[in-house]
Amino acid sequence: MTVTGLLGEIADVGRDPRRGGYSRHGFSSVESSLREWFAEAAARRDLDVHTDRNGNIWAWWGRPEPDAVITGSHLDSVPGGGAFDGPLGVTSALAAVDVLRASGFQPARPLALVVFTEEEGGRFGVPCLGSRLMSGSLDADAARRLSDPDGITLAEAAASMGLDPAGLGTDEAALAGIGCFVELHVEQGRLMDRLPGTPSVAVASSILAHGRWRFTITGTGNHAGTTEVADRRDPMLPAAAAVLAARRALGSRESARATVGRLLPTPGGTNVIASAVDFWLDARAPDGPEARAVVAEVEAAAREAAAEEGCELTVREESYGGAVHFDSVLRDRLAAELGGPGGPVPVLPTGAGHDAGILAARVPTAMLFVRNPTGISHAPAEHAEPADCTAGTDALARVLESLCR
Repeated sequence: MTVTGLLGEIADVGRDPRRGGYSRHGFSSVESSLREWFAEAAARRDLDVHTDRNGNIWAWWGRPEPDAVITGSHLDSVPGGGAFDGPLGVTSALAAVDVLRASGFQPARPLALVVFTEEEGGRFGVPCLGSRLMSGSLDADAARRLSDPDGITLAEAAASMGLDPAGLGTDEAALAGIGCFVELHVEQGRLMDRLPGTPSVAVASSILAHGRWRFTITGTGNHAGTTEVADRRDPMLPAAAAVLAARRALGSRESARATVGRLLPTPGGTNVIASAVDFWLDARAPDGPEARAVVAEVEAAAREAAAEEGCELTVREESYGGAVHFDSVLRDRLAAELGGPGGPVPVLPTGAGHDAGILAARVPTAMLFVRNPTGISHAPAEHAEPADCTAGTDALARVLESLCR
């Protein structure tokens, strides 16, 4: 089956009627439906499916053995996300198996498909949760205490899915079996679309250092109509100052990113001065010191504005990952393998985080990008043309065939 046909099989799962697009969060009933779909699709291809201690799903072509070639991505989304971020990598992996099977190929090296859980962090706030837990880059006790907006902890959510919360954490056995990991993903930007010839496929070189910080500004809740200006301790003002500071911080940092995409006032009434405001800063840069410099600049502006308004500020780091440079040998091999008479396919950096970036600290990893003509991602308008999706599937099949000889 084609990758667009496989995407069509899940096109109605997790649609968000309010935001548009899809809301498919980890450890939810929607994600469970997607997980069941993947398990069934893998079983139809005679792949042996099992779920690991952290909720990641593995589908093996043959017996699980060391030095395996692994490919896959994730099925969850941001709130109101697009149809391609994550699912394109999963469906392309399934479609690549179809291509290889149709050609009569039999892997001489172990091969598996994987679906990582809660990559976006849309429910529990920490991105790449499944790969972070597996690789040991996230403390298991801290992870179990994470809670969603309804107060449900990750431990409780994992138990509801049949996982043992005590088993969450580093999975050295799984890591030891990975010879390399290749993740296909829709490009989240327009670098490919702006290249001469607008290539359908590219290879990733690196990922920006990035993290998420939660700012909590506490003031005094009061009546919007009766409270004089002199008597106000309104946390929304320093929150607004921080949002503006995030944009200013980028003025002298061309490659940095700083975004406040979520702001939560308490109690949230139209005619109420908030008693507290929580907002989340997403900051990214080519290296760790620059990313942290952006956060420090935003924090300084928020702290100054909070003091002027008589409010208090606390800042908590929720996740952080340094800059990632993908395995150079694997990267160059893939670029050459997919190239033609004109040379290797393009090799490009990205500002988006991925499970491949988390695993890069433990195993050789690489990424393939499929062209995104609009550059829009994490939004309903995210798109990839069917022809480019097919080219991505063919490229992944070629890579897997080469690596599994």
